[in-house]
Amino acid sequence: MEESWVNSAERIGADLHLELFEPGGRRASLIRALREAVRSGRLAPGTRLPPYRSLAADLGVARNTVADAYAELVAEGWLTARQGSGTRVADRAEPLRHAARTPIKAPLRARGPLHDLRQGAPDASAFPRAAWLVSYRRALQQAPSEVFGPGDPAGRRELREALTEYLARARGVRTEPERIVICSGFAHALRLLFGQGGSAGRNGGGGGHVGGGDDGVLHGPLAVEAYGLGFHRGLLATAGVRTVPLALDADGARVGLLERERGVLLTPAHQFPTGGPLHASRRAAVIDWARARGTVVLEDDYDGEFRYDRKPVGAVQGLDPERVIYIGSVSKSLSPALRLGWMVLPEQYVDDVLAAKGEREAWASVLDQLSLADFILSGAYDRHVRRMRQRYRRRRDRLVEALAEHAPHVEVTGVAAGLHAVLRLPPGTERSTVKAAAWQGIALDGLAAFRHPETTMRAVDGLVVGYATPSEHAYGAAVDALCGVLPPGEQRGPSTV
Repeated sequence: MEESWVNSAERIGADLHLELFEPGGRRASLIRALREAVRSGRLAPGTRLPPYRSLAADLGVARNTVADAYAELVAEGWLTARQGSGTRVADRAEPLRHAARTPIKAPLRARGPLHDLRQGAPDASAFPRAAWLVSYRRALQQAPSEVFGPGDPAGRRELREALTEYLARARGVRTEPERIVICSGFAHALRLLFGQGGSAGRNGGGGGHVGGGDDGVLHGPLAVEAYGLGFHRGLLATAGVRTVPLALDADGARVGLLERERGVLLTPAHQFPTGGPLHASRRAAVIDWARARGTVVLEDDYDGEFRYDRKPVGAVQGLDPERVIYIGSVSKSLSPALRLGWMVLPEQYVDDVLAAKGEREAWASVLDQLSLADFILSGAYDRHVRRMRQRYRRRRDRLVEALAEHAPHVEVTGVAAGLHAVLRLPPGTERSTVKAAAWQGIALDGLAAFRHPETTMRAVDGLVVGYATPSEHAYGAAVDALCGVLPPGEQRGPSTV
């Protein structure tokens, strides 16, 4: 008969599992089990063993059985026993060199790029760890007990109140806490609005009925900018939503081309990825279109805090809160790892979005929500954004200066705001340049990767270069490497439109 024991009575460095077998008696079985634990390396040199009484109680054997086993192993040199120090594994008790003790190597990670200039991520090394920890501790200490129960699908009111004040002050958003729904980011917002976004456990626990979001709060066809994230178009396609490409020019999306679509998705503060704000006349025009059609504008304010060479461009939502769904997150300002975002909704959509989300918060950590609320209200968020705005502006300037010196024929656009630039290349050179960059260990995207497959806009060769992702010490080398792979061309001064 086999008995099993997991020691948890006293800390001995790690949980210890022993198996005792009847043949030979309890004492002999215990000696063999301990000897094997030391020999195999499960009990490392210096590990303190439990007192006789504790181990005897855990194993269900007599105290003398444990004492005798310890004494024999001490005599053999496997263990040491000193007054006041207890019984420990001897320092010289080296494990056998066999397969069981072969060091386990960590799984190899796929080798990352030497220089990461992809768009879409902030400098991860700049996350404000100390300030965030202060807010997290304060939020945890002050949190009422009900925080540790099922969460409100709308999100913690503390965060919704903090966002109401912050968004009004920083982005010109007009709202109130009851019209904000917390989500895990823009992609989650799309799933909630168009389907595939229901929550598990609507009737309790970790299972049960799936939320009603699978039918969609909104429906297509949806107009989208001719250049944008293919990932978002893919989510919409999965939800059965047809996307209609909307052409772009120097003033942003050509909203005058909107017809019978049931909504439009825009990045009006800083068109992604080409750059530049939506012209004021077009902002007014898209609101007029939504009112006339009885439809809605989805505003993706993905990096609205980062502007450098122009006055802040406020949210389109401020023109008509009943015709615009405003969506934001901390993925660019703080970190995508936090998985925190928000929707500011017209009143008519609030109940439907909450029904799609389900009866409990299943996506965004409640403690992270409380921490972000404190981070905003304490002023730490504003300080962090200002610091990062200065850092990213210096990086942008360094990129523009390096290109002016080493590749003056390359036009730089979209750098008045945001975390990336678009480098216009000579016709027919985009694909080869992206390939050459990859060979040199430079990760970046070609402009074609963001082009809607159904648009009839004239294609332009270019690179989308993220200047936020590298750490400070790695940025200079990344810019130098980039300049080294750009194609030659006619001499032309840089533009910073």
